[in-house]
Amino acid sequence: MTGKPEELVKWLFSQDRNKLFDITEHKEKRSRDANALLWACLGEIAGAIRSDKWSVYLQMLKRYGRYTYICVKPYVVEAVKKQWRECEEIGTIDIDGQEAVQMLCYFGSSTYNSKEFSILLDGVISEMKELGLDTPADRELERAIKQMEEK
Repeated sequence: MTGKPEELVKWLFSQDRNKLFDITEHKEKRSRDANALLWACLGEIAGAIRSDKWSVYLQMLKRYGRYTYICVKPYVVEAVKKQWRECEEIGTIDIDGQEAVQMLCYFGSSTYNSKEFSILLDGVISEMKELGLDTPADRELERAIKQMEEK
């Protein structure tokens, strides 16, 4: 196949069995250095506020992370909470005469692209500054962000 659109369409429909295709936009992944930097910063914050890194991570997702709103039937709430990194119940609403629970669900940082991860990392570093903690050196931060953008 040469990659011409008409050849791709011909190939897709030439098979004798049913198919399901998923086409997604390519998004750059973050670098391991940026991830290590994030967790080091979370550890510093956790130490300063006498908490653990995971709890701080979830707080930072709520402040600087990606999220979506969903509405689910009441009996599904606990299952939804197990599927998302962090969830909050916002309240209940009526949808066509049936009760639904509104939820705010946060995506884990492993799903973030470079830009989204950079926003999260910048937010974590600003939290460190507010606590009076030493932040990563500008050169180290710039290098991690540059690597993230290059990948």
